Amino acid sequence: GDVYKRQIEESGLMVWEKVLVSDITNGARFETYVVEGGAGVVEVNGAAAKLVEEGDRLIIMAFGLFSGEEAEKHRPTVVVVDEENRITGG
Repeated sequence: GDVYKRQIEESGLMVWEKVLVSDITNGARFETYVVEGGAGVVEVNGAAAKLVEEGDRLIIMAFGLFSGEEAEKHRPTVVVVDEENRITGG
């Protein structure tokens, strides 16, 4: 849906990109990849789904490789969402 596409675009993530997920509710950390889902849905599927519960708060992180010069100029993109996964800030 459009909301989910906006979340992906706003975050700078790409579909199929590998991400590190940290569940701040239970402390679990795991790697997975980005897929497009329904509007406003942030969902964990497959084996990783056993590590989270519905309603857990997640941090989703992506990393890049940079030259020294690129790293000095790089600033992370932060997207903050509410309980309905609507973008509220960054």
